[in-house]
Amino acid sequence: MQSLIKDPPPGAPVPPILPPVNGYLFLDKQKFAASFAGDVEKGKAAFMADSQVPWGVEALSGAISDPAWKHKPSWYLLVTDDKMIPIAAQRLMAKRAGSTVVEVGGSHAIYVSNPKAVAEIIEKAAKGAKG
Repeated sequence: MQSLIKDPPPGAPVPPILPPVNGYLFLDKQKFAASFAGDVEKGKAAFMADSQVPWGVEALSGAISDPAWKHKPSWYLLVTDDKMIPIAAQRLMAKRAGSTVVEVGGSHAIYVSNPKAVAEIIEKAAKGAKG
């Protein structure tokens, strides 16, 4: 993940990751809604900010030696208003994986703001994986 978010192009979103505390990371609660859940109802986004689970610093630099997409078909829900993963990085990941791409408008929290789009791509992937 570190390689995807370092040196963003001008104007690209930058995740509001706070400095580590005891080896864990959080997103800045004040910037959470705009960065992570811009299309989620205000109260729900505030709850998400308050209840976020910390993630380890190592998560940013972890490397996967044999990603499943090298051997299996993949699908990618490209979210055009994502302020956490720049759209160029999303396109790069999807292309590198040879993914079937479905593009929708929405925030990084698309699973909250548009669960139907998430369910639809899961259904397509399930059907595609069978075929």
